[in-house]
Order: sequence, then C-alpha cells, then structure tokens
Amino acid sequence: MTFWIQQGCRARFAGLRRGLAVVLCAVAMAGAATPALANDVDNVRLWAAPDHVRLVFDLSGAPQANIFSLDDPRRLVIDLEDSQLETNIAAIDLEGSAISQIRSGTRNGDDLRVVLDLKRQVVPRHFTLEPNDQYGHRLVVDLEYPGESAVEDPIDPIESMIREQEIAAQRAQAEARANGQPTATVEAVTAAKPHPKRDIIVAVDAGHGGEDPGASGPHGTKEKNVVLAIARKLKSLIDATPGYKAVLTRDGDYYVGLRQRTLLARDQKADFFVSIHADAFKSPRPTGSSVFALSQSGATSETAKWLAATENRSDLIGGVDGSLNLADKDETLRGVLLDLTMTATLNDSLAAGGQVLDQLDKINSLHKSRVEQAGFVVLKSPDIPSLLVETGFISNPQEERRLRDPSYQGQLARAIFKGIDAHFHQNPPPSSLIAWQRDQGRGGQANEYRIQPGDTLSEIASRHQVSLSTLREANELDSDSIRVGQVLRIPRG
Repeated sequence: MTFWIQQGCRARFAGLRRGLAVVLCAVAMAGAATPALANDVDNVRLWAAPDHVRLVFDLSGAPQANIFSLDDPRRLVIDLEDSQLETNIAAIDLEGSAISQIRSGTRNGDDLRVVLDLKRQVVPRHFTLEPNDQYGHRLVVDLEYPGESAVEDPIDPIESMIREQEIAAQRAQAEARANGQPTATVEAVTAAKPHPKRDIIVAVDAGHGGEDPGASGPHGTKEKNVVLAIARKLKSLIDATPGYKAVLTRDGDYYVGLRQRTLLARDQKADFFVSIHADAFKSPRPTGSSVFALSQSGATSETAKWLAATENRSDLIGGVDGSLNLADKDETLRGVLLDLTMTATLNDSLAAGGQVLDQLDKINSLHKSRVEQAGFVVLKSPDIPSLLVETGFISNPQEERRLRDPSYQGQLARAIFKGIDAHFHQNPPPSSLIAWQRDQGRGGQANEYRIQPGDTLSEIASRHQVSLSTLREANELDSDSIRVGQVLRIPRG
C-alpha cells in the first residue's frame, strides 16, 4: 500500500523541485495513514419524569445521529456516526422510566448503535446542544408518554370545573371593563347550593432539575436538590391545611422547561404560583432571602437583571419554548385585556410578596427589604399571581449549611406558606372554602366585607359610613381598583 502511495506522490508532484515534492508526499502519506478521530460518548445521563424520560449523551464532538423506532418488540434505535462508547451504560438507573434495558454495539465498523428496549408506547424527539459552562456537546433524547400528566397529583375534575367557572366570570368582567360597559351588567357566576367551598390551588415550582443543577455551594450543595426538598415540605403544609391544595411542577430530579412550568400551573387551574430558588453570587459574602414579582418595565436593579438572565438561561439547557396568546380577540381588545389582567395579577403578586417577605424576615435576614421585580420567565403568566422566592445565598458557606438542614428547610416552607395564607385570607376566591368561612363570620372579624359583582369602593365606603380615604388607608390601597372576592377591612366608627 505504501509503495502505491509513494508512486502516486511522485507522479502527482513530478513537476516540482525534489525537496518540496518529498515534503508534500510525506504530508499526503501521513493523512492517508492517520484515521479520523472517533467521537467519544463520555457519559449517558437519564432523568425519569411522570410524563417522559430524558437521556443526555455527553460527547467529545458534535454528534451525527439517526434515531428511529422499531416494533415487536418496542425499541428505539440511536445510531451515532463514527462514535465509540467510553462509559458503562449498564450502570444507568432505569427505575421509573419506560426503558427496560439499554444495549449497545458497533455498526459498520466505526459507528455506535444504542438500543433502548421499551416497556410502553413513546413519542421520541431529539435535539443537540452546543457546549456551555457546564457541559460539552450533547445529544438530548426525550421519550414522551402519550396521555400522561406531568403532575403526579392533579386537581380534582369537579374543583377544576368550579375554577373554570370563576375564570370565565373574571374574564367576562375584564372584557366588560375593556369595552366600557358597567361590570354590574355582566352575569356573575352564582355559587352552587351548598357553597362549593373549593380548595385554593397553589402551584409550587422547584427551580432547575435534571441536567440543570442551578447554583452550587462551596461544599458542593446543588440548588436543584435544596429547592426540591423545600418545595416538598411546602406542598405538605399546604395539603394539610383545610381549604388548600398544592401541585408540584416537578417532584423528582428532572428538568421542566420554564414556559412549561407556567403552562402546568394553568392546566391545574392554579390560583397562585410560587417558584423556589437559592441565590448565588461570585462572592461568598452576600446573604439573605429575596422575593421577586414580575416587572412590566424591566428589572428594578442591575442585580435583579443579572439574576433574571441567569434563571432564564436555563431554557437553553432544556431546549424548549412556548407562548401565550389571545388569538380569539381583535388586536385592540387583546392589548387592553392583557393590560388589565397583567395589572390585576401584578398587584396581587406584589401584595402576596410583601406578606411572604414579612414572614421570611422572622427567620432570616433579608437581602432586599422590599419585593423586587424582574423579568423571570416563570413569572410571566398574565392571569396567575406569581412569586419567585430566593431562599438564601447558597454561595455563602453559612447559608449553604442552613439550606441543607431539613429543619431550616421546614422553617422556610412555613414562612412562605404563612405569607400566601395571609394574602388569601384578605383576598379569597369567591367559590373557595376560605371565602365561605368569611361569609359565615368564621376566622374573621365582623368588620370585614367580601366584594360582590358590581361593587365599587366608593359605594362600599358609603354603605358602611366611612370615608373613601379611610377605607383606602385601612386596606393599604393605592387606587380604587378592587376585584370580586377580595375582603376589605371596614374601620369601626
């Protein structure tokens, strides 16, 4: 073989000076003798979720993959061109996934074939990711389970129907205001007899997860693990309180896209959304808890902007996107409706955020003494009041140690729930158990009034013989904007 390459070189470079021809022949022979470098599969990671399983292949170079399904029996085949396996795939924990076994072999001499033996029907999809600060080249393979819910403990269908009726009534009220009609002319949803006494649904979101660990502490504590522990404790507290139910956007170590988290909350007809995180900074000095609501005009500080960019960047890892629209409305009405809804939602978010911040102040120092506002993607649900709670700085060694402590995690969960509970006792949804208790005079004072359809603040003040300014001051209102179901404190005398 070498002889024929040498003869070809002499013929090809015959017109050149002998020294240069020798050099070019040597280069050509070296290229012919050196095989192309294989793409190493250095690791394969798996995360099982209720509605899908995700595999991530870590590679030394950009992958060239061909993926297809086979039946009888069910299999998914992953062919990687010019690749070799440098990890033990037999050690992957397949528990809770649709995969019963992973096999591998060499194909066409240089290619790698990975076969997934499946226990159920799946819908596969895949995409590649460029290297980032945490990982190199990746091939992501998602196996989605048709018909499965991403929420392990979904809302009861009857309560979902009641909640849908409330949402429809609120939307009709907003549309009436947008069209300049008196809201009193809009037929209100009348409570069933007996009163529905539905649960208030709180969507609890543990940030990050799966291949997105979030921030890491000086001693290796991962944010995704800490916030999941706090979220689970918060769910237990909520579920143990009459009149409340919690749903987790994730209940394991897997990734959920930022847009998908808000969509899950909407699917579960959530009254409130709270996302749990642990802060980090390049310096170990910063400490304290923070509470964020959405900002319509951008972040309120450069730190908030940096934090928002850091959290939102997680979607680059997840490889997902989503959008919300009001396609059934004309452009002008769509804008007005969205503005009205966002304003009311943001006011509720800020009010609840203040309550949560007050409770966190009792167990930890505050990084900021007021509710911050920033453009976190998980807060961009126009119709669900939403908060993002930074429980503490995991980058601070002392706070990292506290965040790992189950007892302290419980204190954080209780503080967050006390703030949310205080907010809903002041502003209960009309069909909720808490609203019914208020109407019966239970758990409240006689000098409280729950707003009915058609009420205005001035009419309520006149009816109870107090001045409008006194009524505003007693309820810490910056305007005359009120909503059905909101509870007002009526000053005596």
